[in-house]
Amino acid sequence: MEPRIDGPGTWDPLGLTLDGTGANIALWAPGASAVDLCLFDDAGHERRIRLPEQTFGVFHGHVSGLAAGQAYGFRVDGPWDPANGARWNAAKLLMDPYARAMDGEFRLEPAVFAHVGNDDLTRNDEDSAPFVPRSIAVGPSFDWYGDTHPRIPWGDTVIYETHVRGLTMQHPDVPDHLRGTYAGLAHPAVIEHLTSLGITAVELMPIHHFVDETHLLELGLTNYWGYNTLGFFAPHARYSSAGGAGEQVREFKEMVRTLHAAGLEVILDVVYNHTAEGNENGPTLSFRGICNPGYYRLSDGRHYMDYTGCGNTLNVSNPHVLQMVMDSLRYWVTEMHVDGFRFDLAAALARSFHDVDMLGTFLTTIQQDPILRRTKLIAEPWDVGPGGYQVGEFPAMWTEWNGKYRDNLRDFWKGSAGIGELGWRLSGSADLYGGEGRRPYASINFITAHDGFPLRDLTTYDHKHNEANLEDNRDGTDDNRSYNYGVEGETDDPAINEVRHRQIRNMFATLLLSTGVPMILGGDEFGRTQGGNNNAYCQDNEISWYDWDLADWQQELLTFATRVVELRRAHRAFRQRYFFDGRPTHEGGAPDLGWVGPDGQPMTQEEWNAGWSKTLGMYLSGELHHVPGEPLPQADDSFLFVLHAADEPCDFTLPGEPFGKTYEVVFDTGTDHEGATVRAGEALPLVARSSVLLRVTA
Repeated sequence: MEPRIDGPGTWDPLGLTLDGTGANIALWAPGASAVDLCLFDDAGHERRIRLPEQTFGVFHGHVSGLAAGQAYGFRVDGPWDPANGARWNAAKLLMDPYARAMDGEFRLEPAVFAHVGNDDLTRNDEDSAPFVPRSIAVGPSFDWYGDTHPRIPWGDTVIYETHVRGLTMQHPDVPDHLRGTYAGLAHPAVIEHLTSLGITAVELMPIHHFVDETHLLELGLTNYWGYNTLGFFAPHARYSSAGGAGEQVREFKEMVRTLHAAGLEVILDVVYNHTAEGNENGPTLSFRGICNPGYYRLSDGRHYMDYTGCGNTLNVSNPHVLQMVMDSLRYWVTEMHVDGFRFDLAAALARSFHDVDMLGTFLTTIQQDPILRRTKLIAEPWDVGPGGYQVGEFPAMWTEWNGKYRDNLRDFWKGSAGIGELGWRLSGSADLYGGEGRRPYASINFITAHDGFPLRDLTTYDHKHNEANLEDNRDGTDDNRSYNYGVEGETDDPAINEVRHRQIRNMFATLLLSTGVPMILGGDEFGRTQGGNNNAYCQDNEISWYDWDLADWQQELLTFATRVVELRRAHRAFRQRYFFDGRPTHEGGAPDLGWVGPDGQPMTQEEWNAGWSKTLGMYLSGELHHVPGEPLPQADDSFLFVLHAADEPCDFTLPGEPFGKTYEVVFDTGTDHEGATVRAGEALPLVARSSVLLRVTA
């Protein structure tokens, strides 16, 4: 039966909703004069159906004869007055903001722009349909086989940040046709690596459907990271092994189901702060052509406010735009079964007019939502606008990427900072998160992330080497806080490689044994390199893909990393759920947290503040704070973690009572002393730039 309007339909829900006889169609487009639903057959022929009704700014109608797999889009007509925000142009095929899937590529042709050349005020009436993706109708049927959210407590969480494509493109055990796909990530060989490492959550870089930026297409490059979203409900089509027609939705669900069965949570890196349409000179693909002044923050009616560095800022203070974001988030939890979200440039979402407002509509709406407030919520707590750095300022139910942890740990192990700030960072950053009912797990601790050097490059390069990005090495940060230890880049010098490999182990161990939630950058566990590129957002190639052909030292690093993750899992002393108070856990006993200098004595104020102090012992008591609902007593081994960042060896005197009488070396990144017993008062020799974990045995 040929599709046709058979009724007015309803203004809610938005998007295309299949119902067995056809579909309800609803598009919020206030200010527009008409909306056409555009249907495409397999040959690409287009048929337009005018939506007959408008309610509350929503154009709607019921269309019979539609089924799953139908390719469609919208054309929206209205006034052309760009100086005052009106950029309607019915010559542009627009993606449904609520599309559950998309198919087809974005091609850089003049027709994809609603304006002519560099003149954003002059209308371009070329048809864009041949050059833009199609929305795809998706049915709801999928058998989850009883899948449930793992719901791992924050205090027990270890996050692994990775990329669907990069993780598997070169994995020797993943079949060629599955590499770089959702199915590839769910392959048993990949699951085995993740579970053997001991992580509890996979944080996926953006999988919302995205397109390449126009400047990358002009350079012959492609978007790899995915921070250029076009569809907030659609899993990225390129990551599907099964082709188009909505199969990516099924494959994504199968991936989630498989990861859950292995006990792993799925966290999505989501980009609701801006869209792929850029500023007033960008292409018209969806939101701009539907309701430009509604979807975007405009500074003067014509130009876009840019708190993101990407050309535009989504206007989540508009109730309908906020509704779209909330509908999207709930969809990914209820229909796609994901367990949480990391919000890119979250400060931009919290802005009310101009200023960041932690009591604003976005954060308030999430807090009152009965579905979203139970998920894992992670903020990247900054944007590029004035007052955008908001580390430590998000509400109690949020966790945050702790940028101060990253910077301080890099500086300390590089040797460019003393220990003055280190105590805060190792113990949960109570100076940032200790108020308003927050817990230590509010701090997402990380030393490396997708943006910047991986651990190996952090110890191999003094400077970025982004020439492959074709921007004359101008892109990417210069604030790397890295050190090459004598040679820029890879070397055969065994002495340099020894210290580099030791520093990787030092930083990995510090990350996993710090209080808070550790986030591992995928590949750091075996020394992945990007060849000095610290901004590989456009490198969909060997620069970014994980190389699974491990050298002997990389295999040894993986063994070490796995062991440190297991130490964290096995000992509650490293998974504190309350902030330390520094007081004895029982009368006459050791404090819950103690700081010891190289002389075996408690740290003095002078030592804390001295820039020359490069050695610190952190004592963690095995007598833990009681967690309501868990059986008493809360007891564990006590540990002393010694960090030595100086470039010369030293002796560290082990402290006596009340800390301990004898200690066993659990690991030493500088020597092979594992299992050795050292008595209180004895000197423990520390290799330059090394760390030692000791267990109190008596």
